[in-house]
Amino acid sequence: MYPGSLTDIKGIELGHAQGQSTGCTVIVPPKGNACGVDVRGGGPGTRETDLLRPVNMVEEVTALVLAGGSAYGLAAASGVMKALEEDGLGLDVGVGLVPIVPAAVIFDLAYGDPGERPQEAMGIEAYKNRSTGPVLQGSVGAGKGATVGKILGSASAMKGGIGSASLQKGDLQVAALVCVNALGDIFDGERGLQIAGPQKEGQMESTLDHLHILQSPQEAFANTNTTIGLVATNARFNKTQLTKLASMAHNGYARSIRPVHTMMDGDTIFALSCGDQKADLTYLGALAAQVMSRAIANAIYASNQ
Repeated sequence: MYPGSLTDIKGIELGHAQGQSTGCTVIVPPKGNACGVDVRGGGPGTRETDLLRPVNMVEEVTALVLAGGSAYGLAAASGVMKALEEDGLGLDVGVGLVPIVPAAVIFDLAYGDPGERPQEAMGIEAYKNRSTGPVLQGSVGAGKGATVGKILGSASAMKGGIGSASLQKGDLQVAALVCVNALGDIFDGERGLQIAGPQKEGQMESTLDHLHILQSPQEAFANTNTTIGLVATNARFNKTQLTKLASMAHNGYARSIRPVHTMMDGDTIFALSCGDQKADLTYLGALAAQVMSRAIANAIYASNQ
């Protein structure tokens, strides 16, 4: 596995909670952060992402939530809001606090019990489980019900999950967290290896000829996907710059997931600034793509150990 995790960025706390089939992951960045987002693919499930558009007002988030459960899983963010308000955290609107909690979800209802979904209680549990320790990876949190390699249908899919990694160049840090639940096959981009794909009789098969497969409608894998994640840095950027950083981090998806950003995926990446280091945005974007690709590989390695 590749080294590091999201919590290597000072001040970031992370907590998981999960049931038998699904789960959620809560990220609490330090105060004074800024956040951007880039949503791609044809089937996103998100909350408060419009607020993060560069033309809109709010720059700072109180927490971020990644969850399973499809659109039902967005309810976990409401539980996180309640817990944050109780802790006196949120945007001061004069008559009280409003925690800003953007969220993104994956479709994992086909894994295990479709009636089990992240709700407010699970969001609160994940928030209370948060720590600054190394991120637990694999089939945990939002990645509990994640699967990959579904281009030939869910029955032949492999396990996906949560992955994380970090890079440091001098005083500059960038880290990634990702929940990998892709239609496509997964590759370790740096090593040039296919590490996940559809299985037949317990053996992984290469589907590099996915263009041929995609020529015909594939009912088996419609609406069963989406990879969601975030990159964070100790460099100081505003929301507009972070939107671009999130966009560049999607190159990590493209290196590691084939095909990616399909009509059956709702791929989303948030980007957080949690420090005051100076950095060139283009350079940091290249690092963000690299560390995201590493995090994707780590998700597969940890989930299939």
